[in-house]
Amino acid sequence: MAATSSPYGLRPINRIDGMPYAGATSQFLIDPAGEGTNIFYGQVVIIGADGYIAISTATGADITTNNLGGANVGAIGVFVGCAYINAQGQQIYAQYYPSGTTGVVTAYVITDPFVTFQAQLDGSGAQTVLGTNTFFAAVQSTSTGSTTTGNSTSALESTVQTTAAAFRIVGFASTPGDAYTDVFVKFNPSAHSYLNNVGL
Repeated sequence: MAATSSPYGLRPINRIDGMPYAGATSQFLIDPAGEGTNIFYGQVVIIGADGYIAISTATGADITTNNLGGANVGAIGVFVGCAYINAQGQQIYAQYYPSGTTGVVTAYVITDPFVTFQAQLDGSGAQTVLGTNTFFAAVQSTSTGSTTTGNSTSALESTVQTTAAAFRIVGFASTPGDAYTDVFVKFNPSAHSYLNNVGL
């Protein structure tokens, strides 16, 4: 039972067709000059105009002006860690990207648009939210995560909608009607770059 607010961003569970998620990720670079925000495990990321991975600064409340990747552009996927060499010359594999880290930083991103993720709503979701659309309750930022665990602390909006938004609720991970209901979601087509015919 989800009786307390303890959001954790998006956690991969399986594919929407019922097949297991095997852990596949794609590798991208983060700006070698240093990205200005932390990027936490479970946060949605985009490919910026510079060709590097960055955090999405939209809630995804619609697929036009508030789409995850910018106007009419979808996100590339969900960030699940990175690798870089620290100041001591050591290879670091990290749960999150620390803001301002420079050099060659490889981001690991779940890009499969058919992966189902578990997330927590910012309030109660009854059985009737199944099949509706939701989005981030607040904009992801450098502070919507824990530098201790490296995990996102973003929740999804419990005030759902039938109009287009970033995510479709496809199941429940906790009992419907819990105070902070945990749900399974997937990207809606136009909210994911690989299913969107608009370029960057």
